Amino acid sequence: MLNAIHHVALICTDYDRSRRFYVELLGLDLIREVYREERQSWKADLRIGSVQLELFSFPAPAIRPSHPEATGLRHLAFAVTNLDPAIMRLEAAGVAVEPIRIDPYTDQRFTFFRDPDGLPLELYEAP
Repeated sequence: MLNAIHHVALICTDYDRSRRFYVELLGLDLIREVYREERQSWKADLRIGSVQLELFSFPAPAIRPSHPEATGLRHLAFAVTNLDPAIMRLEAAGVAVEPIRIDPYTDQRFTFFRDPDGLPLELYEAP
């Protein structure tokens, strides 16, 4: 019935800041960007691999709780070949990165950091 994940949608509080974070820092490709006047909302379609990330802005969006663990999307994970250079790039940009952990089931290294709105993001070292 299902073939693949097509996209993940995120709502941000500061569109320019989040656009820079995902495009310039994380390196996602900008496919298209539109301003929807009727909703006072920016929408950017970004690509990473075969998956798209939709970045939305809305006037005064509600803040979603994330701690303690809340129902809903827990985090968004990005695969990387090597954690170390990705962590160095994030830290050089002033992004706090948690200590590296080891997945007890796969023995792969991973870590977490947050986007400008506090959304938990994961870097997962995939061979």
